[in-house]
Amino acid sequence: MLDEVLKHIDLRSRFLLTSHARPDGDAVGSALACAQILRLMGKHAEVVLRDGVPRIYQPLPFADAVVHADRVNGSYEAAIILECDSIQRTRLAGLENHFLISIDHHLSGRPFAHVNWIDPQAVATAEMVYLLAREAGVKISPEIATCLYTAVLTDTGSFMFEGTSERTFALARELVLAGADPAHCARNVYFAHSTAKMRLLGSALSNLHRDGPLAWISVTQQQMDAVGAREEDCEGLVNYALSIHDVEVAAFFRELPDGRFRASLRSKGQLNVAAVAQAFGGGGHKCASGCSLDGPLSAAVDRIVAQLRADPSVQ
Repeated sequence: MLDEVLKHIDLRSRFLLTSHARPDGDAVGSALACAQILRLMGKHAEVVLRDGVPRIYQPLPFADAVVHADRVNGSYEAAIILECDSIQRTRLAGLENHFLISIDHHLSGRPFAHVNWIDPQAVATAEMVYLLAREAGVKISPEIATCLYTAVLTDTGSFMFEGTSERTFALARELVLAGADPAHCARNVYFAHSTAKMRLLGSALSNLHRDGPLAWISVTQQQMDAVGAREEDCEGLVNYALSIHDVEVAAFFRELPDGRFRASLRSKGQLNVAAVAQAFGGGGHKCASGCSLDGPLSAAVDRIVAQLRADPSVQ
């Protein structure tokens, strides 16, 4: 399928690249790297993200050129959509009028585009972008390597998630040899939090609940407003609940402005949280996934906990 992707890239000159709303490190790093790879192939490439680039990823090369918009504005011959299972996940209007190429590594990936390259064996979408560059004969510059290394670092949970293997470290090694600085990449991601995020973490942990191997935390929109937190400040909070030594699965519930709740699910490997998220219209990885549910909070928690409890691994 990589050959098919490259064939359609060769046939066109102007590309829009995007990923899912509320982009994470793999979404941002892969989109930035892929766009630069296309430019080195002589193409015009522009990254458009519905929610822009989160603060911790703004130091990445090419991030300052990302367009923050809610609809496609411009003349493009094709759109490359990275790590999404539908057009709707991007929250970008106007994509349906374009030739679509999907590049995704999620277990929940679906073939919604004209060309679909879905590889659940890839540790991150960034690995697929790296393979695209290699197959196209594009040299990985230090800037591209930095974007891809950051994507791999974050999507593997700092090389802790299930699925991390010798192939993951071989890829990381190639990116470091190409010019990525591991310490610099890690500092930008893990030591650049806002004061608001730290205060929000305090609110979330004050709502810590336990039920055997399950743990969950939550924040309301009022709590976010009280500390001046932004949506991106919620990223990674679920990992604090997962870090408890005898917890196997953790969930973080965040109230959305419309009163619904976004559930971020994390697992240490025994339970496939992607399957749980899919039951509520979401998706993701075996160890990291998410979905949205109707409120109130108590109802959202009860539905997720019941689904998690139904798995024999957490009995």
